[in-house]
Amino acid sequence: MEKPLTRIQQRNQTAILSAGLDIFSQFGFRGSTLDQIADAAGLSKPNLLYYFPSKDAIHEVLLARLLETWLDPLRALDGNGDPIAEIMGYAQRKLALSRDFPRESRLFANEILQGAPRILDILRTELKDMVDEKAAIIQAWADAGKIAQVDPHHLIFSVWALTQHYADFDVQVRAVMGDRDPHDGVAGFLNTLYEKLLRP
Repeated sequence: MEKPLTRIQQRNQTAILSAGLDIFSQFGFRGSTLDQIADAAGLSKPNLLYYFPSKDAIHEVLLARLLETWLDPLRALDGNGDPIAEIMGYAQRKLALSRDFPRESRLFANEILQGAPRILDILRTELKDMVDEKAAIIQAWADAGKIAQVDPHHLIFSVWALTQHYADFDVQVRAVMGDRDPHDGVAGFLNTLYEKLLRP
């Protein structure tokens, strides 16, 4: 059994992971270095290597934690619920993730832009299986006349695009909106959009 971490070790590990998230989300995996992460964590490189043997090890822990969080909003879509409310709820949960976890969103986006070398197997299995399962629920709602006929996969992709954009393209959004908070009004806009799209 591994010995539990001391309070100082827990603090250092948390600092390393937070620094890694900052650096990876800003520079991508290839553009990031252990020196950058150690500096951002306020630790020496040898001290960092005591906790994580490589840049890959830090990245893997961050991605594993992220994927669990990232799948939760879709996992919560309930086939027994009100169809329009369930889909709109999914969009709102994804929007909240983008607002509250922008670094994680950019970490995920950087991984995808590089061809998903570390998570492609998960995308092809766990993510695909879940999307197919929820798409079947959406298709059943459409076939029963509870929502308009829409392609369920593209509907899910549209939720990703309309929510993650606010994190992944934060600089662009803020440049265009100036002093306005980018998240002001977006929840209502998404509700209106999906209400009109889905109402049979």
